[in-house]
Amino acid sequence: MKTVVTFASTALLLLMISCNCPVKQNVVPVAEEAPVVVFRDYGPDPFVFDIEAHTLQNELYRQALWTGTHMQMTLMSLAPGEEIGLEKHPGTDQFLRIESGRGIVVMGDEEENLNFREDVEDDFAIFIPAGKWHNVINTGDEPLKIYSIYTPPEHPFGTIHKTYEEGMEAEHDHHH
Repeated sequence: MKTVVTFASTALLLLMISCNCPVKQNVVPVAEEAPVVVFRDYGPDPFVFDIEAHTLQNELYRQALWTGTHMQMTLMSLAPGEEIGLEKHPGTDQFLRIESGRGIVVMGDEEENLNFREDVEDDFAIFIPAGKWHNVINTGDEPLKIYSIYTPPEHPFGTIHKTYEEGMEAEHDHHH
């Protein structure tokens, strides 16, 4: 009887060893291919895309990605310490989403009285009512990546502002 038990436990041990696949060392998981991102204004045609990939890969201060009849989407990237710039859109509601980074959003009824103030970071959404003064400031140490939706459109079709300064010049020209 003893030999049967020994044989059975040896067989079990061999079975366990043969089934125990060795753990592979230094195996790099296959990275998903990054979506191909081509920046241009795709509106007003139907458009489906990876919104996160486009937002994260945008390096410019502002660029229009889709301009339609009643709505527009732009991508923004603010360097650490940079801001969108205090502005208000009298006839346009605005939606912002923070894709990465951190910052502060301020709003108010008067330029000198920005009594609304909130910290924002990855995955936060900001709704800005038409006629509210507002600004977003990057308070982090990495770029603040944002997409913005305006209803109705705020910027001309195909807008590209490579820098904050370019954006401010365009705003000045746009309102004068």
